[in-house]
Order: sequence, then structure tokens, then C-alpha cells
Amino acid sequence: MIKTEEKRQTVVGVGSALVDMLIRENEDFVQKAGVQKGGMTYIESEFIEYLLTQTRSSPSVVPGGSACNTIIGVGNLGAPARFVGKRGADPLGEFFETGLKNSQVEPVLLRSPSPTGIVLSIITPDAQRSMLTCLGASSEITVAEIKDDYFKDAAIVHIEGYLLFNREVMLAVLNSARRCGVRVSLDLASFTVVESAKDILERLVADFVDILIANEDEARVFTGYSDETEAIKSLSEKAEIAVLKVGKRGSFISHKGSIIKVAPAGTGEAVDTTGAGDLWASGFLFGLVKGYPLEECGKIASLCGYEVCRVVGASIPQEGWERIRKELL
Repeated sequence: MIKTEEKRQTVVGVGSALVDMLIRENEDFVQKAGVQKGGMTYIESEFIEYLLTQTRSSPSVVPGGSACNTIIGVGNLGAPARFVGKRGADPLGEFFETGLKNSQVEPVLLRSPSPTGIVLSIITPDAQRSMLTCLGASSEITVAEIKDDYFKDAAIVHIEGYLLFNREVMLAVLNSARRCGVRVSLDLASFTVVESAKDILERLVADFVDILIANEDEARVFTGYSDETEAIKSLSEKAEIAVLKVGKRGSFISHKGSIIKVAPAGTGEAVDTTGAGDLWASGFLFGLVKGYPLEECGKIASLCGYEVCRVVGASIPQEGWERIRKELL
């Protein structure tokens, strides 16, 4: 069992405050958009507006961002949750903040005159999602705005890999977490992130990260191994707890030389994989701060990942949370 300090159960997420717009389209649309399928590409807001005029799909709109999705899940599961990010002083920013509060998440949202960031997720018939991101206000958070007060009562600080694109802020968060005696969880977020940060990622993980979370593609780029057995072994050498998610085949959790195979939670076909990894992390981190055995943490994580794949977008509906809570009883 992995124990956290008894009086600390808060999970704090740090990342991009983004509003997700999700559309269903075909493979040709992804190619015309110029995004690598399954990856993430940064673009200007005008291009998102253009693509929205070209789609036949009516977009679903929800609060988003990798760490935000995870923290919303933690809040819905019933653990103290907080999100730190930067939003615009606009209607989308208000929408984002209200979404956090409705999920029992404490918002620590800095303000900017720039518009709130947007992600357009294109969901193809195979349930894969390809993302075009305009960071907007979310990219403007500064080192001076990172305060130890955000983390002093936390058990875990969860950081999305996308923050590696703002390295000074990433280091400020990591150093603040260290000063506050808080464990750090890092989700590698995307293979494109890992590719772009290879020069610094290995050192940051070794120096700061306690919980390392990756999917197959991210692990392949980070470790050099395509074989899942070799990949989880390599990840386990880099952090106290390492996670390798292998989609509908389940996941692996490594701790102190022991590797646990976690079975998938369900057998139904995925409607959309948007947020699957983020919500997997919700269940896992919730279990950790509650002091559950790693096997149980993995089970809750799989339940959350499965439920979000049953719907479009990264937001589990109330009936999904009720099914998950019943399993926790």
C-alpha cells in the first residue's frame, strides 16, 4: 500500500485551462486539417473557427485540458481537488470556471485579457481523437504567479506533460511542490510532447517525479521500447510508481520492482477515447490519496477510463459516476 500523509488528501492539478470542442468527422477531414492522427498540434484560433465552418458535426463543448480532466474526475469521486491555471476574462472563461465548481473542484484561475484557450478534438469512426489547440490565456501563466500556497495542503500535485512547452513554469511548479513536501505525478500527455522534450524530460523525471503515467506511444518514445514488458520495466526505473496504459487491454503498474497487471473494466466498444487517459489518472490518484492498495487504485482507474469511453468527450455523465461509486462501496 502506498501511504500519503494522513491529513493530506487534496490532489492539485496544474495545466492548461482549455475549453474542449468535440466534433465527429472522417479520416479525410483529419488529413485536410493537417493534424497528425492521435496527436496534438498547436494552431491559431482562426483556423479552429475555419474548421468549425467546414464540419458537418455539431460540436460538443465542455471544460477541458489534460490535468483539468483528471482533477474534475478526482472531484467527482469525492476527494478534495484543486485546479491551477489561467483563463481569459470572457464567457468561455466563465464557462470553464463554472464547470470546475460543478465538479467539486476548487478553481485557482489567474486572469488574462487574452481569450480562453480552446481545443478542437476531431473524433474519427475508430474512436481516435486528434487535437488542434489554441492555448490563448492558458499559455500566459508566469513563474511569478506560481505560489507555494497552492500546494501546501496537497498530497499530490498532478502535472500534464503539455506544461513542458512552458519549461520555466514547469520547473517553478516542480520546485514549489518539492518545497511543500508534495508528491509529483506527471502524465506524459502525448507522444508529440515527449518527442519535443526529450532533451530535458529524463532529468526532470529523475529529479522530481514520483508517479509517472504513460500510454504505449508515449512510453515508446520516452524509453525506446515498443514491447510493453520492456517499456514498463524501463519506466519503473525512472519513478517510484510507473504506469503503462495499453488501451482496451488494460494497464500495468510498477512499484518497488513489482509489476501489477490491471484488467480492463469493460468489454464494450469505445465511442470516443477523448479523456480516457486523463480519467484513468483520476481514479488512480483518488485511490492513492485514499490509501487504497495499488491493485484497487488500478481497478478504480480502469472503471473511470472505461466510463469516459462510453460517451463523446472527456466528461463522464452522472449515471457513469453512479456506476463507479457503486463499485467503491
